[in-house]
Amino acid sequence: MATVGETAPISNHTIDRSTKAKVTLENYFSNLEAHHAERENRYRLLEQSMEEEGLSAEQKNERRQQHATKETEFLRLKRSRLGVDDFSPLKVIGRGAFGEVRLVQKKDTGHVYAMKILRKMDMLEKDQVAHVRAERDILVEADHQWVVKMYYSFQDAQNLYLIMEFLPGGDMMTLLMKKDTLTEEQTQFYISETALAIESIHKLNFIHRDIKPDNLLLDSRGHIKLSDFGLCTGMKKSHRTEFYKDLSQAKPGDFNSGNPMDSKRRAESWKRNRRALAYSTVGTPDYIAPEVFMQTGYNSSCDWWSLGVIMYEMMIGYPPFCSENPQETYRKVINWRDTLVFPPDVPISNEAKEVIQRFCCDGEHRLGAGGISEIKSHPFFQSVDWDHIRERPAAIPVDVKGIDDTSNFDEFPEIDLKLSSPPKEEDIPDSKYKDWVFINYTYKRFEGLTQRGSRSPLNKS
Repeated sequence: MATVGETAPISNHTIDRSTKAKVTLENYFSNLEAHHAERENRYRLLEQSMEEEGLSAEQKNERRQQHATKETEFLRLKRSRLGVDDFSPLKVIGRGAFGEVRLVQKKDTGHVYAMKILRKMDMLEKDQVAHVRAERDILVEADHQWVVKMYYSFQDAQNLYLIMEFLPGGDMMTLLMKKDTLTEEQTQFYISETALAIESIHKLNFIHRDIKPDNLLLDSRGHIKLSDFGLCTGMKKSHRTEFYKDLSQAKPGDFNSGNPMDSKRRAESWKRNRRALAYSTVGTPDYIAPEVFMQTGYNSSCDWWSLGVIMYEMMIGYPPFCSENPQETYRKVINWRDTLVFPPDVPISNEAKEVIQRFCCDGEHRLGAGGISEIKSHPFFQSVDWDHIRERPAAIPVDVKGIDDTSNFDEFPEIDLKLSSPPKEEDIPDSKYKDWVFINYTYKRFEGLTQRGSRSPLNKS
């Protein structure tokens, strides 16, 4: 007990409660300002578009009334509390280190979405809070054709939820496992689209850091969209792990060498272990740039290194640094000058080889480091129609029968399909649980929220 004249020590519980109150108030008022600015901007864009269309006064008034109705519906939606009970689970379509992805249908509209579920306790224990915040923020900001669209985000006492568009074409990893290798023309198409997708997030000052085939999704027409921004980093304090704790506990990798494999064994081992690596907590380090491993500082060019590794895999059948264990892969990536070799039994053009070598080199001289114009002007991409590539047919057509077709995804029969009701926060037995770090996670997108949907076949016109 403190004596007269002394200040009683403040308990950790009190500090935590006061921090939560401070953050809550700050977010409440900043959100009010942001929502007002967003509404004003939508109205300004409406007026601008009507002027450009040359509408009559009567047509303008009708359009304004429609816009006002939509704003009212959006305000009603924002005030409603969204939860798992608003969705019916259809199928589990993905699994990761911290949660899973399910195909769900919104009960009131019939819309079909992909629901990504992340366990809060795992996020806290594995220091993933900053990464989760960056993922949510980039999905809010990156509202364009190259990034998977997020419609809602919300949370309960146990989980975080991201409600995103469902892309029925599957992912590039599955496509590569079906095809062994791609032709140079097919490779050119997918690398070009992925380059445009990477550029789109770099323009928003985000670095993905986890570009790999698993995170390149295919829409119903077979075109690329970037997903899984769990390792994405941005320019905000809340996107850095240090924002949530005092010291980073990251450790340097173990670079012990292992036994070399010949080309055939490497390809067989890669195919055999690839899917297991995709679902493990360890993941695969094959696509990560050496400067990210070495923690010597890196910038957005690390994403171009990853693109080079993917290009090599598309044409050769396995990534250039793949090994039987992660430690050997780390060693090979760090020593890329000696380990980036092309097997003589898999012929590729000199232009393709040079692109890969210019992606997978030191960051200062890396292709794309000076902007995407460097990539566009390379001879390998000279026949690409960069401005209309997404409107043209995909290199490999995707067979999709309907908006809820999951045939291009793995089966997960061991995971219970039912979405369990969340426990109350007081029922979660952990005195260190700081739920307030997930504050302001909720989001609802304005566009397309009033349209009703159904699980009908896709219109392929």
